[in-house]
Amino acid sequence: MSERAAPFYCPYCGDEDLRPGEEGHGAWECGACNRAFRLKFLGLLSRGLQRNSDGGERT
Repeated sequence: MSERAAPFYCPYCGDEDLRPGEEGHGAWECGACNRAFRLKFLGLLSRGLQRNSDGGERT
């Protein structure tokens, strides 16, 4: 099983002072704002990737 990518910045303050949290897989702690948070992949959307009529991507 491959390791997940780490977040680049805190979703609350935007700082990059992050370290893995003690709560387990997906838990992170921000040293700048002193918050803890968890990231979790929920799954793929059933609609998939859709294209605009001009050829550009749309989410």
